[in-house]
Amino acid sequence: MIFRFDHLSTKPAATAVLALLLAGCATQVEVEPVQKVDVPRQWSDPAASQPAAAGADSAGQLDADWWKQFGSPELSTLVGEGQKNNFEIAAAVSRVHQAEANARIAGAPLLPDVDIASSANRALPLSGGVPTTTASGMLEINYEIDFWGKNRAGLAAAEASLRANLYDRETVALTVTSGIVSTFLQVLSLRDRLEIAKQNVGNAQRVLKLVEAQSRAGAASPLDLARQRSALANQQAALPDLMQQERDAQTALAILLGRPPQNFSVHEKGLAAIQMPKIAAGLPSELLTRRPDIRRAEARLAEANANVAVARAALFPSIRLTGSTGAQSNALLSLFDGPNLLANLGASLTAPIFDAGRLSSQRDLAIAQKQELVQVYRSAVVSALSEVEKSLGAIRSLEERYRLKNQEVDQARFAFELSEIRYRSGAEDLMVVLDTQRILSEAQNQLGQIKLQRLQATVSLYKALGGGWQDDVRYGNPAADSGGTPQKVNGAS
Repeated sequence: MIFRFDHLSTKPAATAVLALLLAGCATQVEVEPVQKVDVPRQWSDPAASQPAAAGADSAGQLDADWWKQFGSPELSTLVGEGQKNNFEIAAAVSRVHQAEANARIAGAPLLPDVDIASSANRALPLSGGVPTTTASGMLEINYEIDFWGKNRAGLAAAEASLRANLYDRETVALTVTSGIVSTFLQVLSLRDRLEIAKQNVGNAQRVLKLVEAQSRAGAASPLDLARQRSALANQQAALPDLMQQERDAQTALAILLGRPPQNFSVHEKGLAAIQMPKIAAGLPSELLTRRPDIRRAEARLAEANANVAVARAALFPSIRLTGSTGAQSNALLSLFDGPNLLANLGASLTAPIFDAGRLSSQRDLAIAQKQELVQVYRSAVVSALSEVEKSLGAIRSLEERYRLKNQEVDQARFAFELSEIRYRSGAEDLMVVLDTQRILSEAQNQLGQIKLQRLQATVSLYKALGGGWQDDVRYGNPAADSGGTPQKVNGAS
């Protein structure tokens, strides 16, 4: 139907359109609350809930730059490099950009589509006559009334997906940072173990010279000489394996930094300068905001909730308004004269009648997916709690093991030195020297491994606690950063 744009005809139409627009805007996305996980009040170790500790601020929050607590400037430099150049972090950032674009796409149906079309023709008669020019222009507006909230639910789902990708980026960054710190400590530990192995080789060579001297004097048998040569070869055989492990660890560290391993080397010589941080785990409930993976699970759940709303709204009729206005004229200069202006306003109602259960099945699928993500969220919380408990238990156990093993090394060194002195004086058999030498070597190697495990357990605890990461306003409202329309979505509680 074609209307003239006079005073009487446009006012009722505009009023009707405005009323429908307001009705669509009034629709909100309803999100069902999620059953809370039973979070304990404190950890098994009461001391772990103390707020004051190294790596925490005055409020008990973990330091975001927690790796600095190990006291290595080189480590801090490597972590900064890895956060900039790591390939997995770069891929996660790209996924965030994709989610931002999807959020903008999802928000587009909330606004009208406006198209303009124009054409002009010049007729030139071949057998005389006057040339004529015709021109036309048309402005077309299409808008779907979001009466059932389908479009807003779609936008809410896209924004929740954006938040999930932002949290995923933080999770990847925390994992990469933890990997860099742990691998760096492994390189230093292997260098310490390699140095100890070289010292053991030196000890074995010194004893061998003593045995050779006594063999020339007739005080040592060929069997004693063969045994000590075998012990020396055994100590020397440990060197190539440790050297290869140290190279492999440096290669793994270079990959985490996004660098070719050929030109990469750690400058720190060992763990002597590394500090042992003390961490307070805080309260278990703080994990819900400290862990980006938990926040990601919440965002995925909010996305699933919104998808359920989309699937439900698809079962109801959709109302679409179309309007167009334009002009056509045989004279280009009189294109916008009143008699040449045309307007067209229409509305359409589309309702599903029979689709073989497709729409209802899509709704059931969305509900089942949401129920799955409820369990994923609850599992993420429980897993986070268990990871902290395991790390706290490992730290307590390794501290005690390190203390006892350190005592064992001191006594084993004393026993080896004493047996060597007694062997020189002829008061001890070579087998005693060999046995004390072996015990010292094994104890020193185990002590180095326990020290590394203790440091890596601290890294695991930092990671389990979220690494000092805290939720940000921009994560709660990502659309404000991406240029989209901010929407309030009730997330999981």
